[in-house]
Amino acid sequence: MSDILVRLMRYGLVGIVLNVSGYLLYLMVTTLGFGPKTTMTIFYALGVTLGYFGHRRFAFGYSGSHRASIGYGIAHLCGYALNFALLHVFVDRIGFPHQIVQAAAIVLVAGFLFLSFNTFVFPQGD
Repeated sequence: MSDILVRLMRYGLVGIVLNVSGYLLYLMVTTLGFGPKTTMTIFYALGVTLGYFGHRRFAFGYSGSHRASIGYGIAHLCGYALNFALLHVFVDRIGFPHQIVQAAAIVLVAGFLFLSFNTFVFPQGD
């Protein structure tokens, strides 16, 4: 099996664990009256922190310096901005249900992050 497929499968495994649990918590917290963007911000930050350890070693097999965390942070800032923009446009402006928009955003942001991590943050051969 090619290295990129192994990385993708491992990335997906880490992502499923983090995102399913995070999405369920997101649904629970928003039903308590917290806003979608505030709730997403809190859980995004938590997911970034937990995901770094799972993605760095397990998903991408990276054993280089922790300087990669700078790229990881930049990629996640872009991912956060994308997620926030999707909620703003599709929930605040257009009026779609935030539950559906956030579920779609998780998938879109995950794809963006995999490409960023695989190409720039945890490149092969490091």
